[in-house]
Amino acid sequence: MAKAFSVTNAVASSMANAFASATDAGTAAIIVIYSGTAPTNADASLAGNTVLAQLTCSGTAFTGPTDTGSAARLTFATITPDSSADNTGTATFFRILTQAGGTVICQGTVGTSDADLILNTVAITAGSTVQITSGTIDIPEGP
Repeated sequence: MAKAFSVTNAVASSMANAFASATDAGTAAIIVIYSGTAPTNADASLAGNTVLAQLTCSGTAFTGPTDTGSAARLTFATITPDSSADNTGTATFFRILTQAGGTVICQGTVGTSDADLILNTVAITAGSTVQITSGTIDIPEGP
């Protein structure tokens, strides 16, 4: 395992742009919010997770990348709230799909602070509005 491996911001930005392009494949990316234990990684199958909400990204999901000094940062463009949550539960993680029923691109944490995606609440009630208040994806430059 590399201990001090790093890439330049130009390379991290290129990687971020490739990630954004993969996300934008299809119509508009979908962010699916789940309850339950997150799978080990985005390649792993869901097991006993409940879909709480589905939000639609803009046709171009991200702005950027910008240089944070330690990463190339992609910031989500407009995300349409889910005006009627599918189920009741506590949001624990999300996955981004290329479109409704599309290919899984990534997964991450959700919360009201200190998470990959910031939600208005993690206590979701069926029929309620779910919105993402902020979200970024960082491609790190180094250790």
